Amino acid sequence: MLQGAVIIFAIGALGGLGLASFVLRGHLALWPLSILHALLGATGLVLTALVVLGHGGEPVPPYAGLALLLLVVVALVGFFLASYHVRKAPGPKPVVVIHALAALVGVLLLAGGAFHFL
Repeated sequence: MLQGAVIIFAIGALGGLGLASFVLRGHLALWPLSILHALLGATGLVLTALVVLGHGGEPVPPYAGLALLLLVVVALVGFFLASYHVRKAPGPKPVVVIHALAALVGVLLLAGGAFHFL
């Protein structure tokens, strides 16, 4: 289940790169891509939470709890960025970069445990 979450997060990250490319150029991102990115992130979070909270039927790898905590914070920052999107304004560029880098760290921690290289 955790490996599936990592794959879903990776697919969502591709959408995130597309979103960031719009925002970093000062444009409003596409709504369908934003919604897909959010849905993939939420799915990954739910799968990760199931494992970390002991409902996934598999052992909890090291750093999975820390990864979940970090990714929840990343999701909250994503809601903040979405609030700009609702107001038809691109999000603040530094926040977009922080969102992306923190998500990368969280997914790498999760992948390290899920694929046994951490």
